Amino acid sequence: MERVREAMRSLRDARGYVLPHRGLLAAALPHLHETYGAMYRALTLEEGGLPPLQRECVWLAILAACDEGVGTHHVALFREHGGSDDLADAVFRQTGWAMGVEAHAFLPKAWAPLFPGLDAARSYLDGAAALNAGSPLPDATARLLRLSVHAARGNLWGLRVELEASYAARLEERAMAEAMSLIIWPRGVNAFVRAADIWLQLLRSGCVTPSPLFAAWAEASGQGPLMLTPGA
Repeated sequence: MERVREAMRSLRDARGYVLPHRGLLAAALPHLHETYGAMYRALTLEEGGLPPLQRECVWLAILAACDEGVGTHHVALFREHGGSDDLADAVFRQTGWAMGVEAHAFLPKAWAPLFPGLDAARSYLDGAAALNAGSPLPDATARLLRLSVHAARGNLWGLRVELEASYAARLEERAMAEAMSLIIWPRGVNAFVRAADIWLQLLRSGCVTPSPLFAAWAEASGQGPLMLTPGA
């Protein structure tokens, strides 16, 4: 019992609050409680390659897109690192635009012959740029948050469009990967797996030129789910 109480005290002292699932893990699954904490710190608290304010802009977008109001500590971090209402307004505008990508994705899927002069990907990207014109949100941050929103919501057409456009805009691949990895916490690993598969397909298509590290990833064979023989 004292082990659980000490775990709760330690968390409360460190963060000022404790969500109830941590107590459940501490009481029933202490080993998972420890490893969970390590992954949580790596994904949400420890500084990676993204500047802190850029990272928190991406977090606000992911949480809004996932309807996860519990992540108010990211609002506090956004404010702590200089985030303003005007910046948040721009973040939520871009989030909303990304969430509505299905309308653009529908055109090449179902009505491409009916609108032969319309480039759905270009229309979507131009709309995002126009929506962000004059705002305090840097273009690179807007691109990263849209990538992450698509990955979190499983909008794979939009994700591929944004990945290809991000290469054209010369975004750093590690920044793109870090931003997308944040979805693991609110959305789960499987959503990140699907997003990674879209990225891998893009690299192998030859439509973009990856760095040597990412080219090595694309060249590796045997990537994909375990294939089972029916009836075996």
